[in-house]
Parts: sequence; structure tokens; C-alpha cells
Amino acid sequence: MAVRHKLKTYNRKHGLHITMNPYTDDIDDYIASFPKRTQELLKIIRQTIKEVVPPETSEKISYGIPTFTLHGNLVHFGGFENHVSLFPGAAPVEAFKNELKGYKTSKGTIQFPLDKPLPLDLIRNIVKVCIQRNLARKK
Repeated sequence: MAVRHKLKTYNRKHGLHITMNPYTDDIDDYIASFPKRTQELLKIIRQTIKEVVPPETSEKISYGIPTFTLHGNLVHFGGFENHVSLFPGAAPVEAFKNELKGYKTSKGTIQFPLDKPLPLDLIRNIVKVCIQRNLARKK
């Protein structure tokens, strides 16, 4: 489905401007709707997640952003005006709080600035914790 437009919202509590695209159900279209640098980082995040998830993991757009699912939502990621974000949930953010000290975080969200390299090993480790969480849900 082609991208029609983006919806910009403002979260008063955290002061975040969130850009979501509720009119696409295709992750490639979602990524293509951003400027080149943001596209590059979103592609890297997506590929990094794919490297560690089990084969039965699927992808979809949920809450207007790309989402990996494995026995429920596993991890979301998204592009924004000045950063890209990973949304692993509150427990993984808390578990990696020391490693995340150089990044802006809030409950369940990690922001990576566009002008710095992504911490790919950290992202892999966070996703692995999300996988363990979701596999435990299955039992």
C-alpha cells in the first residue's frame, strides 16, 4: 500500500513529537517515507533484528510503526524527525539501563540520534531479551 501522509502527534508527558504513518501496512513503504539518513538507520535496525529473531517471527505494521511479532508483539521500531527509536518494552530498557546511559530513554523506548552510529550489539542483546520474554509467555 502506498504511503499517503504522516500523522504528527505530541506526547505532553515526554515532549515527544511522534510521526506515525497509519496509512501503510508495508514496512518497506514506511521506511521509504523518511529522509535518506533515517531510511538508512531504519534498514540497519530492521536487519539487525532479523539477524537474531527465530524463523517463526513475523513482521507487520502495528500502532503505525514496524513491529516484529513472536507470540505477541516482540519489538517495535520507528523513525522520527531527529532520531530513530526502538520500543522493546519497559523491562528490557530497565535491564540495560547502564548500557543505555548515553541515549534518551523513557519507559519502553530508546532513542538513537541520527548523527551517531547505532549500537548494533546492544540492539541485538535487547532483542534477545525480548525473545526470551515472549517465549516465556508461550509456556
